[in-house]
Amino acid sequence: MADRIAIASDHAAIEMKAALAEHMRGLGHEVIDLGPEGATSVDYPDYGYKLAEAIASGAATKGVAICGSGIGISIAVNRHPAARAALVSEPLSARLAREHNDANVLAMGARLTGIEMAKECVDVFLSTAFGGDRHQRRVEKLSNPSFAKENA
Repeated sequence: MADRIAIASDHAAIEMKAALAEHMRGLGHEVIDLGPEGATSVDYPDYGYKLAEAIASGAATKGVAICGSGIGISIAVNRHPAARAALVSEPLSARLAREHNDANVLAMGARLTGIEMAKECVDVFLSTAFGGDRHQRRVEKLSNPSFAKENA
């Protein structure tokens, strides 16, 4: 099943962003490139926030966020309660992020993960369903602090 996927990066991840966008289009997904377009230095929070908004608004069903380490942009994305970004560097973590955490954003570090490994992570992330069941209650607590307090 094809998804509408938003992708965003900072200047350190331009090449990986382009390669992953092309890869996802090749798999039949619609890709929304939120930028940046060039290698001029930019601030990763700006692009992480854009990606989170795309998820929250329904413009995209999933997202891929990339910066040099993946840490900064994943923090930015996770500031939005509708976003659940998981920073991964290998396919097992990508699978578990979807199965257990219903992650809707895959975050990676372009300086730490090679493009071929990143493609494998994307493939697993996009093909893995959320496991539900015992994980559902936990995922609800991630986006709703009052639910977490009431159900602790």
